[in-house]
Amino acid sequence: MTFFVRRAGFFLATLWAAVTLNFLIPRLEPGDPAEALLARLSSRTEAVDPAQLAAVRKLLGTPDGNLLQQYWEYLGALAQGHFGVSYTYYPYSVTDVISEAMPWTLVLVGVTQVISFAVGTVLGAWAAYRRNSRTDSLITLGSTFIGTLPFFWIGLLLIFVFAITLNWFPEGGGYGGGSQPGWTWLFFSDAFQHSVLPAVSLLITGPIGWILGMRNNMVQNLGEDYARLARAKGLSRRRIALTYGARIAVLPNVTGFAIALGSILGGTVLVESIFNYPGMGRLLLEAVSNKDFPLMQTLFLFTTVGVLLANFLADVAYGFLDPRVRRKEAA
Repeated sequence: MTFFVRRAGFFLATLWAAVTLNFLIPRLEPGDPAEALLARLSSRTEAVDPAQLAAVRKLLGTPDGNLLQQYWEYLGALAQGHFGVSYTYYPYSVTDVISEAMPWTLVLVGVTQVISFAVGTVLGAWAAYRRNSRTDSLITLGSTFIGTLPFFWIGLLLIFVFAITLNWFPEGGGYGGGSQPGWTWLFFSDAFQHSVLPAVSLLITGPIGWILGMRNNMVQNLGEDYARLARAKGLSRRRIALTYGARIAVLPNVTGFAIALGSILGGTVLVESIFNYPGMGRLLLEAVSNKDFPLMQTLFLFTTVGVLLANFLADVAYGFLDPRVRRKEAA
C-alpha cells in the first residue's frame, strides 16, 4: 500500500508543477497576441492605434493584471473546465478547436504507436533469441541505420516518390475537396488515402526504439542466474527465451509504451506539418506561431496530463506485475 500511496503523491505533486509551468512558459515568450492578430488582418505598415489594440485585447480576453492574479484566475478557470477562446480561430472556443483536431491525431498516432510497439517487441525478441547470428545482425544494424535518417527527410522522400512521381497517394491534408467530414464511405476512404503516407513515415522509425530496447533487455535476462539454472534443468531453449527472457524483458517496454500512449494527445508536430495533416501537432505549431496562449496552454496541458497519467498507471501496473518493486519501496 505504501508503494501506491507514494506513487499517487508523486503524481499529484508533478501535476501541480506541470500546471504551473504550463501557465508560466507561454507568458515568458516575447510578443503580444493582439498585435500578432492585427498584423495578420492588416497589411498596413504604420503603427497600430493603441485604442484599437486595447479593443482587440478585450475582445480576445487577453489576461491582464499582475502575474499572481492571472495565475489564480487560470487555476479557477481550469477547475471549471473553461479553457478560453482561441486567438487563432476566434470566436471559436479552445474546446471546439481541439475537438476537431483530436480524432485525427488519435487515429493516426494511436494506431501507428500500437503497431510500432507490437512489431518492435517481436523483432527485438527474435533478434535476442537468435543473438550473434545473421538475423540478429540484420535486425540490429538495419534498425540502427534507419534510426539515423532524418525524420523530415523520410517524409519528404515519401511525398516525392509516392505522391508526386507515382501519384499513388495525395500529397497532404486530411481529406480531399470532393468529400465532406461525415459517417460516409466516401469520406472514410478518402481520409484513409490521405493518412497512408503520414502513417508509413511514422512506422518506418517507430519500432526502432522498441526493437533495441527489447533485444538488449532480453539478452541481459538470458544471462542471469535463473536462466542458467533453467538450462541446467534441461528446459528447451525456446521455453527459456519466452518464459525467462521475453516475459521479464517486456516490462520496461510496457512502461515506455504507456508513456508513448499518453503523449499521443500532443500529436506529432513534424509529420503533421510536413503532410499538412489536420491534427493536434499542426494545431500546436499554429498556436505557438500566433501567440495563442489559451490554445497553447490547453494543448500542453493535455499532453502533460496524458503522459503523467499514463506513467502513473504504468507504475501501478508494474507494482502488480513485479512484486520486487513493492518490496523495495517498503524497505
